[in-house]
Amino acid sequence: MTLKSYQYDPRDTYGRRPTAVVKKSRWRRLGGGLSLKRVTVTLAIIILLLGGWLGGKFIYNAHKLFGGNILGVLSSTKLKGEDSGRVNILLAGNSADDPGHNGANLTDSIMVMSIDTRNHKAFLLSVPRDLWVHIPGDGHSKINAAYVAGKDQETTLNGYSDSGMAMLSEIVQQDMGLTINYYALIDYNALKQAVDAVGGIDVTIKSNDPRGLYDPNIDYATHGPLVKLTNGVHHLNGEQALDLARARGDSYYSYGFAGSDFDRTEHQRQMIVALKEKAVSAGVLANPAKLSSLSDAIGNNVKTNFSLGEVHRLYDIVKDIPSNSIQSLSLNSANGKNLLASYRSSTGESALVPAAGIDNYSAIQGFIKKQTSNDPVVQEGASVIVLNATDTSGLAGKEKNRLTAKNLIVSSVGDARTNQSTTTVINNSQGKKPATLALLSQLYNNQVTTTNPYSGIYSADFIVLVGSDRITPASTNSAQ
Repeated sequence: MTLKSYQYDPRDTYGRRPTAVVKKSRWRRLGGGLSLKRVTVTLAIIILLLGGWLGGKFIYNAHKLFGGNILGVLSSTKLKGEDSGRVNILLAGNSADDPGHNGANLTDSIMVMSIDTRNHKAFLLSVPRDLWVHIPGDGHSKINAAYVAGKDQETTLNGYSDSGMAMLSEIVQQDMGLTINYYALIDYNALKQAVDAVGGIDVTIKSNDPRGLYDPNIDYATHGPLVKLTNGVHHLNGEQALDLARARGDSYYSYGFAGSDFDRTEHQRQMIVALKEKAVSAGVLANPAKLSSLSDAIGNNVKTNFSLGEVHRLYDIVKDIPSNSIQSLSLNSANGKNLLASYRSSTGESALVPAAGIDNYSAIQGFIKKQTSNDPVVQEGASVIVLNATDTSGLAGKEKNRLTAKNLIVSSVGDARTNQSTTTVINNSQGKKPATLALLSQLYNNQVTTTNPYSGIYSADFIVLVGSDRITPASTNSAQ
């Protein structure tokens, strides 16, 4: 299958040429995979959609955003996913509003906002723009090209009027293991205009460098450095917030960006929460002028598949979520582990793939499941390997499906060294995964041992050796 090539802008992702000319290492530039392009203001955007609904210009902007009967906002419509207690919103940012450079439609900011509607919690998960994924109809490419591919193919998905977001949602659902209920497509002006609309935001800089943060790339709007901030609290206007959201300290003479894109991601999330706090404050909600500007910022820069009634319901839910209950997640630092690895494609593109291997999203899905489930087995996130200890082909694959249905994470399957009649569980968890051990003991009649002849070959909390007692007639001709 022929892979399509999507061209990147040689300038920085805001169409502005940085003046600093010496770049650091490729890994520093690649970082966690989030783009230099416009920021997806994620939770803040949704709050802003809601926070401005009483504004004087809301009717005009609501019609532009949602179409149809604007009186729908007077009623509250139950959200998709609310019955299960989890609503997931895909947010993607591009620069379609700034088409004067290549790659304007690439979604270089991708996040998922997941709302726990029962426990008044939420998390923000960044999906790296450079994640190497399979795009249906196009083959493998970076995930930021999925939107463009969907537009080209006119991809359809129930509830999606935007074919590009339909394709992106389909891929995120498949790879991340999350059901996407809604989407919002946002251009980069949204952050700048929204921050200005609420009168600026307060951000606390906590750099490991005692000098704070410095990125000497030039902001052509101010003709000054992109970022120069001391440690401590700063009140940022829209331009300053946008600059901080873009900055990754990717040139020499910068300081305070030890993690490059990872630091930039952290700053983005920090500003999202700060913007959310300001947008729902009494000073904004009681100010018609600010509400009007806020409504304009959203109406001019956001496309979504929310209905007005659903927005009303979302506001009722999200307004009660405190900022300290909004968790910020990244795949490069998932409970202290980096679930991503560097990759170079056959055409020479630098990208990111799961650390478990290309197209192996088991560990990533397991990490995400831990955030969305109250199941103690899921919370433990134990790793499991299944080995076929028989001559019957396909038995390990079948057992993997059985365990996956029990919410276990099976990272790989293979063949055991020797055959055996009884299925046995090798316990390498050292007492740290009691719920998983209890489940496996129940499934395999307490056939558990700590003797591990596969030490140094497989690294997992548990290894299941599938014996001939698991053979059924249907197993004989199945593929492993």
